[in-house]
Amino acid sequence: MRSASLLKWEHERSAQLDRIEAAHAAVADAAKGQRWATNQIDQAYAMLLSSQFQGFCRDLHSEAADALLRPVTAVRLRLTLAREFSFSRKLDRGNPNPGNIGSDFARLGIPLWAAVHAHDARNSTRLKRLETLCAWRNAIAHQDFSEECDAEALMLSLVRSWRGACNGLARSFDCVVGRYLADLAGDEL
Repeated sequence: MRSASLLKWEHERSAQLDRIEAAHAAVADAAKGQRWATNQIDQAYAMLLSSQFQGFCRDLHSEAADALLRPVTAVRLRLTLAREFSFSRKLDRGNPNPGNIGSDFARLGIPLWAAVHAHDARNSTRLKRLETLCAWRNAIAHQDFSEECDAEALMLSLVRSWRGACNGLARSFDCVVGRYLADLAGDEL
């Protein structure tokens, strides 16, 4: 069964990303030869993609924590555990980079990256694309471009490749986390 987090990623979050891609198309048609205009939208698209993927990861983490806490009936214990699961959660403030994602899910006992790599061989490439997206996100947000993240080099095709990677990772995360929770609790969750 797919999580509410994945459904939101595939519908609401995807619709937001589709809208910025449509804006790119509209500006590209109206401003032929003005690469700077579409470059600004490419930068906005990369930022939005990073933030939407971060939101998906955070939502999935919260959903998994809720599932783990469902069998706990003692109210004070449940509240204490809920606080502990989200205490200093890196996805609340940091980029959705592999380290932050892995660290947050490890707090729930989920060895996410090992399971994600075992789930789909394409996830190694997707992981590299996610790392590149996060590097670009930081370069754009801090206006600190480098040879690897040259503002002029950002193109729609690159952002689309990152989006494809995020889509694949989201599906794998959903499957891996769902399987982990089902194996851990059996029919109790």
